[in-house]
Amino acid sequence: MSAELFKALADPSRLKVLQLLSQPPANTCTAAGTVCACDLEGELGLSQPTVSHHMRLLVRAGLVTATKRGKWTDYALNAEGFARAQQLLSALQQPDFNASACQTSTSQGVNL
Repeated sequence: MSAELFKALADPSRLKVLQLLSQPPANTCTAAGTVCACDLEGELGLSQPTVSHHMRLLVRAGLVTATKRGKWTDYALNAEGFARAQQLLSALQQPDFNASACQTSTSQGVNL
């Protein structure tokens, strides 16, 4: 899950998608808070297959939800996914004093 999350965030086009989803354009053909795949194509200047690829990775990472509407898909930010991402980053920032990464075993004279 962590690798998929960081992979999803590592692409400039996907970051732009997340920015668009956080502030959807007013002229979209969907409900408030969502953006249609057709609108993403125009906003990003990318082809439909490329947009679909980026969206699939964002959905798989849990950052975006997808709702099918006829032949189109509406996308929205997934608050739970962002909360998990924040927890992961917070956990990486906090040292775990109960687990030592480097322990010295004096009985065997081996550094682990």
